[in-house]
Amino acid sequence: MKKVKTITEEQLVKIQEQQKELTNLLKDIGFVEVQKHTLLHKQAGLNQDIEEFKAELEKEYGAITIDIETGNYTEIKKEE
Repeated sequence: MKKVKTITEEQLVKIQEQQKELTNLLKDIGFVEVQKHTLLHKQAGLNQDIEEFKAELEKEYGAITIDIETGNYTEIKKEE
């Protein structure tokens, strides 16, 4: 019968702690990735809203540049 070989208790504890920390880090990374995915979808939706509102403004005022601090705008002159 073969004799069972075993690492020291200290070594085993260190391995277990490292694996536990790795598992927790991977879980946290997964959570952050889900948050990132959600935020990217929100950004895409906001970008679409912005483009739709730009189109509304252009329909009402024509091609303009707006100062977002004051609300003042200047017309964009098209080259002939």
